[in-house]
Amino acid sequence: MRYQKPKGTADITPAESRKWQFVEQKAAEVFGTYDFQEIRTPIFESYDVFERSSGESSDVVSKEMYDFFDKGERHIALRPEGTAGVVRAYVENKLFGPEYVKPYKVYYHGPMFRYERPQSGRQRQFHQIGVEAFGASSPALDVEIIAMAEELLHQLQLSDLKLEINSLGDAATRQAYHEALVNYLTPLQDRLSADSQRRLTTNPLRILDSKDAHDQELVADAPSILDYLTPDSAAHFAAVKAGLAALGIDYTVNQTMVRGLDYYTDTIFEIMVSAPAFNNTEMTVIAGGRYDGLVQEFGGPDEPGIGFGIGLERLLLLLDETKLGLATPGLDFYLVKAGDQLDSPALQILNAIRHAGFRADQDYLDRKVKGQFKNATRLNSRFVITLGDSELASGQVPVKDLASGEQVSVSLSAIQADFNKVYQDLMQQFGGKA
Repeated sequence: MRYQKPKGTADITPAESRKWQFVEQKAAEVFGTYDFQEIRTPIFESYDVFERSSGESSDVVSKEMYDFFDKGERHIALRPEGTAGVVRAYVENKLFGPEYVKPYKVYYHGPMFRYERPQSGRQRQFHQIGVEAFGASSPALDVEIIAMAEELLHQLQLSDLKLEINSLGDAATRQAYHEALVNYLTPLQDRLSADSQRRLTTNPLRILDSKDAHDQELVADAPSILDYLTPDSAAHFAAVKAGLAALGIDYTVNQTMVRGLDYYTDTIFEIMVSAPAFNNTEMTVIAGGRYDGLVQEFGGPDEPGIGFGIGLERLLLLLDETKLGLATPGLDFYLVKAGDQLDSPALQILNAIRHAGFRADQDYLDRKVKGQFKNATRLNSRFVITLGDSELASGQVPVKDLASGEQVSVSLSAIQADFNKVYQDLMQQFGGKA
């Protein structure tokens, strides 16, 4: 019987994982310049964690979550997004305490799970990189979060970025807008899609970003939430726009954007890319915003929060076009054994090389010397060390630069004593090309 991976999942082989590592490392570098540090939370949480944060009426909770009862009859869910678990950890570990500097900034990466139709760039097990910052309501933080997201995409050499922003306002804003939107949509109820008819009574704001073409026509003339912002929310949004302008970051205000999760407040944003990988249509690669009531909702203090998430699968489709992170790392040294009973001394040489931080390998299939040299070339090794009985007896081994064909002898005792010095000597003898 042949076993296959579950539908909506993917095997990430070494040739692919190099790209993943490249993006994750680049993200860590960029986030580090803004003083974000890594946090790791469980892949599964109590079902209530996501129901409380995302909203019972959201598609994530009502349609897409992988949830089950464990052997202790606890209702568990695989995480469908990263923010809720991080907020839970922030509250449970009392990271809001006075001993911690505010804003408290963290980033994460890992797998998420949603039961939806698999398609290019979207799987049932998918991966996100995300950031969260707690404890500061300054619009300057909103601007920096957006700037950091764009900086990461620029570092990945992505272009044709489109930033859309909107404000969902505070609680008073949404209460007033909710009433106005319901009043507008109720006479149109029979003309809405089935999903939007359901949302009219559960969460009418979600109708604004319905993908149904007829729904989009109906909401085109709906009231704008920006007309219902309280003075505080209006001032916050104005400051965000001013900050983006000061940094030279182009943006478009999209007053129908609401995001798919119920916890967002005030500033929300999406960064889209149009590329051949997406059939030259705009696709969101980074999205996020403020969620100023969520920490308190989880039993913590009344502290603000803001963050964003990046879909790695979509991002990697774009990197396939830029070819970043695709270089195959070659070996620094390959050891060829020209004789029998050489396993122990070969292991000692390789051990010294690896302890010095260099990539090194040898043959394990008893190939002939010619076959071992071919293998060194296939592995893109820069140097080959040949070890035979005569070399072992003399205490000297030849080191060959495969690119130039040059060869020098190196003392076995020197390799064991300080291989970093041996390497520097090799660079000088081979023309200083480190």
